[in-house]
Amino acid sequence: MQWSGFIQLIRPANIVTAMSDIIAGVAIAGLFTLNFWNQDVVLDLCLLIFSTSCLYGGGIVFNDVFDIEEDKIHRPERVIPSGKVSLKQAKRFGVLLFLFGILAAFGVSILSGGLATGITLLALLYDKYSKHHLVMGPLNMGACRGANLLLGMSIVQPIPSGFLWIGLLPIIFVAAITLTAQKESQGKNKRAIMVAMALDATIVAGILLISRYFNFSLKSASIFIVLWYGVNFLAKLKAIRHNHPIAIKKAVKTGVLSLIPLNASYVAGFGSIYLGLATLCLLPLSIYLAKKFAVT
Repeated sequence: MQWSGFIQLIRPANIVTAMSDIIAGVAIAGLFTLNFWNQDVVLDLCLLIFSTSCLYGGGIVFNDVFDIEEDKIHRPERVIPSGKVSLKQAKRFGVLLFLFGILAAFGVSILSGGLATGITLLALLYDKYSKHHLVMGPLNMGACRGANLLLGMSIVQPIPSGFLWIGLLPIIFVAAITLTAQKESQGKNKRAIMVAMALDATIVAGILLISRYFNFSLKSASIFIVLWYGVNFLAKLKAIRHNHPIAIKKAVKTGVLSLIPLNASYVAGFGSIYLGLATLCLLPLSIYLAKKFAVT
């Protein structure tokens, strides 16, 4: 069994960004300020991080499973068309990842398990159908990450209802990443990238609203917000100026990895700048893995 092929298949750098979703959700739920950390809470946090890792991995695996015919033509170097992992093996691997992810979430609570099941269905819907749709594709992918943020919040029961709308922010940003990725292998998507840049600006406006209506420290979060917005703005601007596959892929890669500083801004604002910096430490790991394994 070619374990290196399976590792390539799940995009390890992307999985690290999903872990940061959970940490951000925990921070939003108030766990980093209520000082009731104990063995059970740490166990639940570990289970949710394991769950999201499996769920994201399963979604990526089935993305490649459903893309097999197109990848044979446009991306023959990918794991399945290159023969590193057979199509049958990939399907089994993806099912196991989804199963482990759902079971781990149910180990936390029924709510967490329900969210994990929903994320699985959303991922499969995107992989098979909606990614081919101009509007539904970005919204569907964004919904996966928004639900993942809620999965982190589900560490407390029930999720504070006032925080639920914060789950819209990753939906907007991941929709922007997905828009940027459209026609990634062909280029000529300037209009989509310009819309994505407008969505990025909407995220900043959303964070400003959070600082106004919630116990959120904009001062603590500001450095992370500037980092997140700056790297995305520059990458997308370059992709517009040089609208070819290489520049577009770099913009998509930047967007995916920048989910970590975006999540660090939530952690810093709802927790502390030190916790935000600790979350940001996931970024070098993700960047390192991105050099070793594909992101897009």
